Amino acid sequence: MAEMRKSNAVGINHISLEVGNVAEAIAFYGGFLNLHVVYEDDAPHPIPGEELASLEMGDQFIALTLGDTRAADRDRHFGLVVDDKELVRANLQRMGVEILPGSTLSFLDPWGNRIEIVTYARILFGKSEPILETMGLGGLAKSEETLERMRQHGFLRGG
Repeated sequence: MAEMRKSNAVGINHISLEVGNVAEAIAFYGGFLNLHVVYEDDAPHPIPGEELASLEMGDQFIALTLGDTRAADRDRHFGLVVDDKELVRANLQRMGVEILPGSTLSFLDPWGNRIEIVTYARILFGKSEPILETMGLGGLAKSEETLERMRQHGFLRGG
């Protein structure tokens, strides 16, 4: 039997988090992140801003959707990439957000969504320089260790 042809996963465009109040979620995430918020009121099939907003990060975004309250996530989570992990830690502490035990910087938002904060310099994916510049992050760099790992995977060529 011939192997079935499959599509290639390229990346993640967005994730969607259910929150109890979109405005409060924007305020919460705005407590430790610089945000560009987009509302869907102008979409072809508009969704009111109290039901949906997007937190844009260049070519990706987090969709905040009004949803039901459910049990807090334990292991299910996503990694949110930032330029300064320790600044996020300091702001979360200032906000009184409990940092979860373990070797990562993880926490629950007020609706039980688990987020792990990771540093851009230490992850394998990269954004193009034009996107970084548009985001005001031109020159954001990878660590030498990460660049070497990227070369080993064939993501970078040469020096």
